[in-house]
Amino acid sequence: MTTPLPSGDWIRAISIKQPWTACILAGAKTVENRSRNQWPWRGLVLLHASQNLDRPALRHPLVATTVGGRELVTGAVVGVARLINCHRDADGAPPCTAWSEPGAFHLDLRDVQELALPVPALGRLGLWKPSEELLGQVLQQLPDLRP
Repeated sequence: MTTPLPSGDWIRAISIKQPWTACILAGAKTVENRSRNQWPWRGLVLLHASQNLDRPALRHPLVATTVGGRELVTGAVVGVARLINCHRDADGAPPCTAWSEPGAFHLDLRDVQELALPVPALGRLGLWKPSEELLGQVLQQLPDLRP
């Protein structure tokens, strides 16, 4: 017996380049840096590892120690997180985390859950609404996921 999907508009997705997605899944990176404040959404987001790999980032010391030995899946939804806030550090203030880029907007991600099996999908720029088919595939692995 399948559990019906919650009704309403309750989840979004965000595409993030590897290895940054893997750092979020590992629990080390709790912010995603973005250049613009286009993030009115608060709530659950599917974490989509985009097709592109940020190769220079693999030399970053925080990244290297966090992703060592992890497979860097691309082109798939690999997890779910709760987006709780979007902020920018005040001028002159220390960064909110070691992962924060100065001057960037920081998406605060919490309650990260990694999928056991990546779900292949095409991503999009910005925040996007996943199809019911994609969401259904994610819910097969996380049947208790709800708003």
